[in-house]
Amino acid sequence: MNLIFLGAPGAGKGTQAEVVSEAMNIPQISTGNILREAAKNGTEYGLKAKAAMDSGALVSDDIVIGILKERIAQDDCQNGFILDGFPRTVPQAEALDAMNIKIDKVIEIAVADETIKQRVSGRRVCEVCGASYHVEYKPSKVEGKCDKCGGNTIIRKDDQPETVLERLAVYHEKTAPLKEYYAKQGKLVTVEGQEEVADTSKLTLEAVKA
Repeated sequence: MNLIFLGAPGAGKGTQAEVVSEAMNIPQISTGNILREAAKNGTEYGLKAKAAMDSGALVSDDIVIGILKERIAQDDCQNGFILDGFPRTVPQAEALDAMNIKIDKVIEIAVADETIKQRVSGRRVCEVCGASYHVEYKPSKVEGKCDKCGGNTIIRKDDQPETVLERLAVYHEKTAPLKEYYAKQGKLVTVEGQEEVADTSKLTLEAVKA
């Protein structure tokens, strides 16, 4: 099954994508991770992405989708994949459709902005592998250290309280229209985020398997 996960910054989209990835044994594909991996591996699109990132420019949609196609052509995606962080805009979704990348369901993790503001202050991310944690909802086994690779966990610049409002505004302007786009295709399923992560995970798995 090929899935897209949507959700405002801080809604727990990545955590839920990880839960489904493990439950269904399909890879969770994060845009940031595949850009860095392609750049490191020196693929054609990876070199273009590296040039853009090194110059401080945004990586263009055609490069991102080119890297994405390379990634989902790999063996571990034969039974499906989860896109986490792409598409971010309707034009990107249209480009995915134009490239004949089939999407079965789009799972939206819906959480109120006010709740997100409260959650974000506790988020931590591994500076090495990018794994995400939360000091209250999903703590690492050793405080400040990643369970997966042992790297240090840090507060991302994006998660600083002063930037949250701006990120939410951008999400509502640029990404939220994707809900209508996929609803019209009959693919959108909304999961109401719960106070307990495990409760949200249960609802998310039910939505995916329904």
